[in-house]
Amino acid sequence: MKRILTTFAISALLVACGASKSTVNDLATANPIETSINLSAIIDDKAPVTINPGRFTEETVTYRLPKVVQGTYSVSDFGKYIDDFKAFDYDGNEMTVTKVDDNTWTIANATKLDKISYMANDTFDQEAVGGIGEEVPFSPSGTNIEPNNYVLNLHGFIGYFDSLKNAQYTLDVTAPATFKRTSALQNTNTTSSSDGTQITTSYFAPRYFDITDNPMMYGMLDVEEFMVGDIKIVLSVYSPNKVHSAASLKETVYKMMEAQKMYLGAVNSTPRYDIYLYLSDGSQGSPKGFGALEHHTSTVVVLPEASPKAGLAKSMTDVVAHEFFHIVTPLSVHSEDVHYFDYNDPTFSKHLWMYEGVTEYFAQHFQVYEGLMTNEEFYNTMMGKINFSLNMDDTMSFTEMSENVLEEPYASNYINVYQKGALIGMCIDILMREESDGNRSMLSLMKELSAKYGKDKPFEDDNIVAEITSMTYPSVGEFLNTHVEGKTPIDYNVFFSKVGLTLGEKEVPTNYIFAGGQNIIFDGDQAKGTIFFSPMALNNSFWKAQGVQAGDIIKKVNGQDLTLQNAQQVIGGMFGWQEGQEITMDLERNGKPIAIKTTLTKAIAKSQTLVEDETATETQKNLRKAWLKG
Repeated sequence: MKRILTTFAISALLVACGASKSTVNDLATANPIETSINLSAIIDDKAPVTINPGRFTEETVTYRLPKVVQGTYSVSDFGKYIDDFKAFDYDGNEMTVTKVDDNTWTIANATKLDKISYMANDTFDQEAVGGIGEEVPFSPSGTNIEPNNYVLNLHGFIGYFDSLKNAQYTLDVTAPATFKRTSALQNTNTTSSSDGTQITTSYFAPRYFDITDNPMMYGMLDVEEFMVGDIKIVLSVYSPNKVHSAASLKETVYKMMEAQKMYLGAVNSTPRYDIYLYLSDGSQGSPKGFGALEHHTSTVVVLPEASPKAGLAKSMTDVVAHEFFHIVTPLSVHSEDVHYFDYNDPTFSKHLWMYEGVTEYFAQHFQVYEGLMTNEEFYNTMMGKINFSLNMDDTMSFTEMSENVLEEPYASNYINVYQKGALIGMCIDILMREESDGNRSMLSLMKELSAKYGKDKPFEDDNIVAEITSMTYPSVGEFLNTHVEGKTPIDYNVFFSKVGLTLGEKEVPTNYIFAGGQNIIFDGDQAKGTIFFSPMALNNSFWKAQGVQAGDIIKKVNGQDLTLQNAQQVIGGMFGWQEGQEITMDLERNGKPIAIKTTLTKAIAKSQTLVEDETATETQKNLRKAWLKG
């Protein structure tokens, strides 16, 4: 999973049935659980769901929807979005159901149970206008029900019985014949209604995990299918106002995936990869959590529709690349906590530094290694991560934080997995290359771990650091013990010196919400409900040229009111602004209105960044060349 950093920076600112059924149990391989979702029978923005489990032998059964889903590291409580839960016996009589908690229902006299039915609400509508409460699922893990688009993260519609955890599933999805439908789940049949207006698509899932691991998108979609080497890429885009299309993003995705395949080499073997992109227009009921959630062969992405083409292309490269690299970890290299995931009472691995941190490092490093960004752009990216990470608890044990990620003070430091976690990956990469004369790397280590374990064999959480040490070098083990398990902050200058880099101040390109690195140029007054420019804005050349002053209250952006409630959406849209774009901003200074109407020019900020040391030795230069491929 990757959450767009801007979101967090801004959030910080805002403090059929019958006697023929077979008996099944947890160990049986009998008839699959039959499930259905009818998108042609939506009532009050809710989809009817039917679950036909087969005949039970137990007297009492328990049915659940996930409290937590893999890859999110937060509580989602998908059961909260279920209404009108009913159970029926074989005579069609309604049975007694006990709701145990938000996600759990028990049914007595279960030997008589024929089926259950309920209405599933979507989560996009539940997101607060100004941001996401902790109780609402992260948007890319959520669900959407609207006339022209359905985001079907199936864990929001389909649950599981405690006694049937290993059962197979079938799923019928009925929708208007005019809809496009995309899913990597195995399609077993397609039927049309007698009048031709409805189509029911039938799918098969070997187990509940495959239900949760294969999202779908239905509706008035724009879809492009193309090959990148031996991988079929299916890009499904929903842009409510048709601002962007799959065709306009095809070249970006192609170049990115091609470079990733070159970078990964033999690691990747999936024959198909689906990208589901929902572009949020910022209206009420639209999602506000920008980022993506990974699956084994797909990813769901949510980004702002207001992004200009270049900005969206950059976001897609960063975000989708991160999710695709998850095929290495945790999808191929993971612990028992991940492999035997409990959706209702999960335990968490100690190694988010690997699952998210190393993945994020790969998502940035491959771009410089394969020529998609310059060395200087890569240096600026890593410096931005350093600067952001220093705003977090730099003495917190990363393994301790990972294992307790749902609890405070650890939960509020989760975002650091994308910052310091990536820097941990960088440091190990440099150490591996130094110790091996450039022949081994962080990626080669992950390949070795993938070959040893793979997707069907988990490692032991408590032993993996010692195992990595034995597979690599004492220096790598010392680093992990000191800076990942331990609480000692990393001196990044030690690692930069190894590759002939040093710190220096220079003018660097920035965007229109930062002033170098991740220094946001806005502040907020909760009591007054206002957002204003901070002194940091004067370090951004564009805003300085517009004459803004610290304390200027921002009333409107491009004609849209800016409030604490919608700041995440409005300022998030500014993240995608590009040179040449015309913008307006209404300010208030000392009670007097000030209007800005201009064309965006390049934004520059003076920032401490990495520069290549002119006095670097040949050894340092050679290590840098091995690290960055030239």
